[in-house]
Amino acid sequence: MGPLLTTVAIGATIFGLFLALSWASRRRASQSRHRLEDALKHLFDLEYRGRHGSLASLTGALRVRDRAALDLVKRMQTQGLLVARGAEFDLTPEGERLALQVIRAHRLLERYFADEARLPLPQVHAAAERGEHHLSPDAADRLSASLGHPSVDPHGDPIPTREGFVPPAAGTPATAWPIDRLARIVHLEDEPPISYAQLVAAGIEVGQMIRIIDSSPERMVLTDGENEFRLAPAVAANIFLENAPQAPALAGALRLAELSTGQAAEILGLDDRCQGYSRRRLMDLGFTEGATIRAALTTFAGDPRAYEIRGTLVALRSEQASQVLVQPLEKAS
Repeated sequence: MGPLLTTVAIGATIFGLFLALSWASRRRASQSRHRLEDALKHLFDLEYRGRHGSLASLTGALRVRDRAALDLVKRMQTQGLLVARGAEFDLTPEGERLALQVIRAHRLLERYFADEARLPLPQVHAAAERGEHHLSPDAADRLSASLGHPSVDPHGDPIPTREGFVPPAAGTPATAWPIDRLARIVHLEDEPPISYAQLVAAGIEVGQMIRIIDSSPERMVLTDGENEFRLAPAVAANIFLENAPQAPALAGALRLAELSTGQAAEILGLDDRCQGYSRRRLMDLGFTEGATIRAALTTFAGDPRAYEIRGTLVALRSEQASQVLVQPLEKAS
């Protein structure tokens, strides 16, 4: 190899090494920022539920060694994001502001992946975890607008506003709920994932009305009036409940899918579980409170069915029609 080629080869090697080192440096910086943001999220979540963070809670949540967690705490203190009170940690106002930005991005992404991308619910949390660090506040605002400014994520957690407001934690664990009192599910805890997957597989959803009909140290039995759910108390503790809202106007209400062919009804509203694109589409088609609708045609297979609303025929599958609450006006003709 001549001197010129040798020089070119050495230069190319040095340049390649420079690029590799530069890429590795950027990757380390990115990982460091992600870990800091994950720590802020963890500390805010504890404070939101009335607890305090600690070195042990950080090592567990971030899955790092004590030394790495201690270095991270020192870094957050230096940046004015955290204060230590003995063995407990609290976020400063700036730390809380940054934590809420990441949480807002995460929960909006969960809403997007559930409603628009139609990912299975057990997968939306992990997908949002991967994307939350890359969504700027301005991009989060645009995403919120495109989703119709949702107030809660698919698990029932409130989505912080652009200004950083988030309402107090709501709900009582099912394990502390009285027997036979009607309740509405307002939150499903998505950690640990295995427990959340059990709830989803059982058909338990945010917005569902349930009663607890039996409780023992070994199992709890819940019902939505049609199905029974038998759960270990450790799993049921991830269901958070509130008193069912009083809705006298819904007395005698049916799901649209229950109307007989030819029967007319007045729309009372959409099920709370109908969110995102599905909700916007129904509202755009005129499925709003007070509108009159009639079950016009039924296919040979029975699904989908055609409904007449505002002078137009609209075809809906049974699962879509079940999200519309109606009050019958007359018997089937």
